[in-house]
Amino acid sequence: MGKRKFKAESKRLLDLMINAIYSQREVFLRELISNASDAIDKIYYKALTDENLTFNQSDYFIKITADKDSRTLKIIDTGIGMTEEELEKNLGTIAKSGSLAFKSENEIKDGYDIIGQFGVGFYAAFMVADVVTVVSKALGSDQAYKWESKGSDGYTIEPVEKDTVGTEITLKLKENTEDENYDEYLEEYRLKQIIKKYSDFIRYPIKMDVTKSKKNDDDDEYTEYQEEETINSMVPIWKKNKSELTDEDYENFYREKRYGFDKPLKHIHLSVDGSIRYNAILFIPENRPFDYYSQDYEKGLELYSNGVLIMEKCADLIPDHFSFVKGLVDSEDLSLNISREMLQHDRQLKLIEKNINKKIKQQLISLQRDDRESYEKFYNAFGRQLKFGVYNEFGANKDTLKDLLMFYSSKEKKLVTLAEYVSRMAEDQKYIYYATGESIERIDKLPQTELVADKGYEILYFTEEIDEFAIRMLMNYEEKEFKSVSSNDLGIDTEEEKATEEETAENKDLFEYMKEHLAGKVKEVRVSKRLKTHPVCLTADGEISIEMEKVINAMPDNQQIKAEKVLEINPNHEIFQTLKEAYENDKEKLNLYTTILFNQALLIEGLPVDDPVEFTNNMCKVMVGSK
Repeated sequence: MGKRKFKAESKRLLDLMINAIYSQREVFLRELISNASDAIDKIYYKALTDENLTFNQSDYFIKITADKDSRTLKIIDTGIGMTEEELEKNLGTIAKSGSLAFKSENEIKDGYDIIGQFGVGFYAAFMVADVVTVVSKALGSDQAYKWESKGSDGYTIEPVEKDTVGTEITLKLKENTEDENYDEYLEEYRLKQIIKKYSDFIRYPIKMDVTKSKKNDDDDEYTEYQEEETINSMVPIWKKNKSELTDEDYENFYREKRYGFDKPLKHIHLSVDGSIRYNAILFIPENRPFDYYSQDYEKGLELYSNGVLIMEKCADLIPDHFSFVKGLVDSEDLSLNISREMLQHDRQLKLIEKNINKKIKQQLISLQRDDRESYEKFYNAFGRQLKFGVYNEFGANKDTLKDLLMFYSSKEKKLVTLAEYVSRMAEDQKYIYYATGESIERIDKLPQTELVADKGYEILYFTEEIDEFAIRMLMNYEEKEFKSVSSNDLGIDTEEEKATEEETAENKDLFEYMKEHLAGKVKEVRVSKRLKTHPVCLTADGEISIEMEKVINAMPDNQQIKAEKVLEINPNHEIFQTLKEAYENDKEKLNLYTTILFNQALLIEGLPVDDPVEFTNNMCKVMVGSK
């Protein structure tokens, strides 16, 4: 029986726990009770698919035992237990998060529940204990094993005797210090208080031997005795009347179920008694999980039938665009023995999903209207998912999601909804204008915005890759079409329009020459209607914008597309006169200027120049020539 070392991530987390990064030490009990509940759930779940396994609810419980003399606290469950391999896997490594979670470590702020964030409740035991001993016997196994650790140095696993299936965790509490009284976790009243606070809705009895007193028959003295009591109410929160519950109750349930380390922004408690009867509790998180936008993230709600867990993650209950929502559904109308495969196509699930989809949207609209600060916090975490939902499935969900979208406004200098934008449109404004770029600061400086901004029109800033794709799928909002500031036809009539057309006609040969020199890099060179002070810009004709070209070409499938680029020259800038003179007198100089202007336009768009060395050499030629 040699000592085994923790994986690096586990050791680091244990160091954090032991050094009390988390101030509310009492949550260690919540975490261990939740683990015990999960272990019993697993037997429930197994019994649904195993004909040889019968589940008698009265056989399953969690027992808390405190011994003041030995300063030990025990958490005993009758759950599924762990094999030697599972002890090694579950307690020797961070089961869910792995090393990826620690990349987020620098983002952890004071007050956040690090335990919940990393999904490693067991390790919370080391906040209060010097030694943690786990004795476990797995369902279907004849051999039990003991896992023991004194902290981050490592642990041992050895075979032991245990009569019953389940797990028994023994905590040898730390010695008291000036700052911490660990003895409180041996006090009956304190343990009851913590259990009621965090674990009242656990569906299995949490039992404890409680001290009671009775009056003696032969005198007036009282005799104390111990009696086993169930501490938690065991009534699932979703079956309680909403009027009985407080926000804190929902938040405790959110933590107990380990839906997230944050507080939920909003909860939705549904009690539906129609063509299908069900209760549901749904949570809109404040922060996104570290793996939310990765392939590892698995969406879904817990699905119960009459309080019995059927599926841990039922993806069919929640649409992809609301995959951030956590929670559960408990229906009285679903059969317990229905197979998981059948469930996936069950008509009743589709009805529930449809209703849940509607309720989530209503709650988000309410949040947007009544608590804008919280909505913006939510949108910064999950807005990209909403925009992807608009684009996905050929826009099937765009009508559901369009009112939830927000974009940064050039006028308001903050996020605005599409409804707010349209309500402020000028009478003569034909389109909803937008500009794309890597950041607000970059878009602020784009030459293409000059004409639209000069007219006093509001511009929406698109800074995420998905933005333009989503808007192209949406096409319009309240019958107002979206228009990029880089579009050929901005729908703005100006006095300069006729003059621009005349300039284009007069200098047709110049533009044709510049186009030929750029050798297929641009579809056209023309006089710009949109530029006011800047000399040059790139725009695109056709369906593919320059920003879309950048996004698609950066994808890993090596799909290469090209936007039909147009080089626009400002006829009111002195560079235009220089180009005309060079065309008449010095074609070599015109070639040099054309190349430089094109490369400048590329850089403004955030596109790479073909030959940086040639570009710098060309700039030097201009500088030397201007001496």
